Amino acid sequence: MSTSIRFATASDVPSIEAIVEAAYSPYIERIGRQPGPMLEDYRQLVETGDVQVLDKAGQVQGFIVLLNENGALVLDNLAVAPAAQGLGFGRLLMDFAEQQARDAGYPAIHLYTNETMTENIALYARRGYTETHRAVECGLHRVYMSKRF
Repeated sequence: MSTSIRFATASDVPSIEAIVEAAYSPYIERIGRQPGPMLEDYRQLVETGDVQVLDKAGQVQGFIVLLNENGALVLDNLAVAPAAQGLGFGRLLMDFAEQQARDAGYPAIHLYTNETMTENIALYARRGYTETHRAVECGLHRVYMSKRF
């Protein structure tokens, strides 16, 4: 069965929202509130062309939000459906984001995660991302990371 990454459409929004709910709800207790990705308007992000989905046999298994901010590509969000985790889809989406940055001529790709999501910080570090700074935004304690090409 084929796997592809494509721009999200309006019909993908319910799947994206379900993945967000399932992927980020477990962090509510750890953070003490909903993580930032649970507060996003995915319909609007899809309309502006900022969301791409990983589609396997017609089913959305994951998604990525990539933003152009201040001349840099920002990996704003990446999530995989819990039932599809462990199949390498997160790695495919990360590889895709990094290739998009390279193809567009960006010298680096940036991302951030909540400081309590220590497993994400470790994963990004293994992929070559380095911490650039920490900040509190909208009450969320974020760790900013970057990978240079």
